[in-house]
Amino acid sequence: MSYAIQVEASVPHTAFQPSAGEGALCIHPLTGESEREALAFLAPRSIPTVFMTGLIYDNGLESPLNRGAFYACRQRGGDLEGIALVGHAMLVETRSGIALEAFAQVAQGYRSAHMIFGEQETVDQFWRLYSANGQAPRLICRELWFEQRLPVKTSAVAPGLRLARLDDLALVVPVQADMADAESGVNPLEVDPVGFRSRCARRIEQGRVWVWVEGGRLIFKADVMADTPEVSYLEGVWVAPEERGQGYGLRCLSQLGQNLLESKRSICLLVNEQDRRAQAFFRRAGYQLRGCYDTIYLQALGAPASLPAGLAEEMF
Repeated sequence: MSYAIQVEASVPHTAFQPSAGEGALCIHPLTGESEREALAFLAPRSIPTVFMTGLIYDNGLESPLNRGAFYACRQRGGDLEGIALVGHAMLVETRSGIALEAFAQVAQGYRSAHMIFGEQETVDQFWRLYSANGQAPRLICRELWFEQRLPVKTSAVAPGLRLARLDDLALVVPVQADMADAESGVNPLEVDPVGFRSRCARRIEQGRVWVWVEGGRLIFKADVMADTPEVSYLEGVWVAPEERGQGYGLRCLSQLGQNLLESKRSICLLVNEQDRRAQAFFRRAGYQLRGCYDTIYLQALGAPASLPAGLAEEMF
C-alpha cells in the first residue's frame, strides 16, 4: 500500500510531496491532552525512548523547556504510527519506515537544529531521508549504550556523595560546559550562557545532580539527565583530574547506582566509542554494553562543514 502524507494547517512545515495512494498518514503537533496516549506509545521501549519520555514527564508535551515541539504521525483511523521531537534535538520513535520518512520531511523545515540522536539503525535511516534537504552535518559521533540493572556490591562507600544545591552551581556549570565542548565542539557558555546556566540550575532544583565537594572543590559530578518511572539516564559523569586513579569515581558511581536502583529498573548512559578508558571504568562499575547510538551534530546555517576522518564515510 502506498501513502499520501497529509499535514495539518497548524504545522509550520509544508515541504511535503504527497504520492497517490489509498492510504494516508497525518502529521500534527501533540498537545497536552495527548500526554497519556504519547506515554503509552513510548512505554514498550522504555530504554530507547527514555529521552522523550523523560521530557514529557518533566515538562509535558507543550513547553519551551523541551526546546522543540512533539509531533504525532497517525494512520487514517487515528492510531499512532510514530512520535518525534523536532527542535534543538531531533528524536524519533516510529513503527514504520513511512512514518520515519514523514518526520524527516517535517524536520527539514526546521533550520536551527543542533543534533540528530538515536539508535544507530534509526539515525542511519533518518539521515538518508533527511540529508538531501536538511542541515549539513558538522560532527558525527558513535556512542556505546551501557546499562546497569543490579547494584554493585562494594565495601567502599562515598560518604561525601550528595544531591547538589544551588550554591554548588558555580562549581557545576564550568565543568558541564567543558564536557559539552569536548564532545560536540560547541561551548554552551559561549553560545547561550544564560540559558545554559538556567538549565543547570533547574536540574539541581529537580534533584538530578549528584556531587562530592570537599574544601570548596568539586571532586565528582553526575547528572540524571532523563528520569522516568523505570529508567534513569546519566550524563556528565566527571572526576576532578587531580583526583583520578584514586577510586573516587568508582566509589561514587557505585553508591549512586545503589541509590537510583532502589526505585528504578535500570540506569543507562552513553560512552564515546573511542574512549576505551571510560568504557573500562563503567564496566568495573557494573554496566554492560547494550547497543550503539549515533549523534549527528548539525552545521549552523552558513558555516562550513567539518567531519572527523573515518566516521563520515562509515555513516554515509
